[in-house]
Amino acid sequence: MTARPPDPADSAAPLSDQDRAVLAVERRSWPGPGAKERAIREELGISPVRYYQLLNALLDDRRALEEDPVTVNRLRRVRDARRGRR
Repeated sequence: MTARPPDPADSAAPLSDQDRAVLAVERRSWPGPGAKERAIREELGISPVRYYQLLNALLDDRRALEEDPVTVNRLRRVRDARRGRR
């Protein structure tokens, strides 16, 4: 069995401003297709692909769960349901 590499989420460091901003975008509701992607580009200055990479990593980060348990738990349920359908 191989040892797991150290998990940066295990550190005592708080979430970054960018991580908090990603969670804030995910908390909002969106009026239609494209609005969320446009906000990601304009407000965060990153591509939607990068946004979803960061968001997925946050779902496994205990600090994100402590910061916004409602959003993180909701997204974990959605992710688990999608995995269950595959």
